Amino acid sequence: MANGKVLVTGGAGYIGSHAVLALLDAGHEVVVVDNLVTGFDWAVDSRASLVVADIADDAAVRAAIREHGVYAILHFAGSVVVPESVSDPLKYYRNNTAASRSLIESAVAEGVKHFIFSSTAATYGIPEVVPVREDSPKRPINPYGMSKLMTEMMLADVAAAHPINYAALRYFNVAGADPKGRSGQSTAGATHLIKVAVEAATGKRTHVGVYGTDFATPDGTGVRDYIHVSDLADAHVHALDLLVADPSQSHTMNAGYGRGYSVLEVLDAVDRATNQTIDRRLEGRRAGDPDALIADNSAILAKLPWRPAHADLDQIVADALGWERTLAERAG
Repeated sequence: MANGKVLVTGGAGYIGSHAVLALLDAGHEVVVVDNLVTGFDWAVDSRASLVVADIADDAAVRAAIREHGVYAILHFAGSVVVPESVSDPLKYYRNNTAASRSLIESAVAEGVKHFIFSSTAATYGIPEVVPVREDSPKRPINPYGMSKLMTEMMLADVAAAHPINYAALRYFNVAGADPKGRSGQSTAGATHLIKVAVEAATGKRTHVGVYGTDFATPDGTGVRDYIHVSDLADAHVHALDLLVADPSQSHTMNAGYGRGYSVLEVLDAVDRATNQTIDRRLEGRRAGDPDALIADNSAILAKLPWRPAHADLDQIVADALGWERTLAERAG
């Protein structure tokens, strides 16, 4: 274990809070930097330190790096709603690209050696071949995907010029919640299918929209590769070990299971978990939705000792549902 702490940006948010848990459970010391605009201070495990600041605030970030002896950064902070990125692209280039540039500059200036970036399958756009590999063409079709791809490009250039290495993990569809009930997806107005479906199952929503039934898939609805958030968090811990073991190498890896489920299969799983039927409303297709988006995960399986522990749709749904009920109790 390296000396010093791991800084987690966005550690009060959905994926970041799970990464904090995974790091702490593995014995790392953690400091979180989060502006709490979409995150929650209660989502940060008490074993971690919390600095309330924006990652674009160079002075605050550099002070945190120095004070805590930070040797690695896991970067989750940013904006993640694809339709909003289309209507407000400048917000995404500010929060994702420009703010990441500030953070990377702070990391280099303060001598941080390792950087893990929360990237996305949206960098691929609409893939020509599925499952999609890391060397597939990167053609983002929205500002969200482009803002993340630009950050990947910055990291590659910076790693070539400075003594820092990085891992960019391209997430597929992240879902579920900590199986121990310590964290989950808490943001209001979420757009991810499993979150929306469990909100409908617990009475927070009246129905679930099914956007398109004419895709080139077995049941006509879009197919996605859903990865349990705790498996994804665990992958970050292994990626950090990889960066520390060989500081001369950087890595870009898909984070997914390599198999997909359709919208209807997901809704059926939620119905199974609750013994009730969600109201499904068939809507038109959304612009830019690919028929199927599934990871070729052979690279991450080859490079890391990581093996998914929660690669089961029913468990992903059960954990998401359990968290949704916890949130309802918290609100009630």
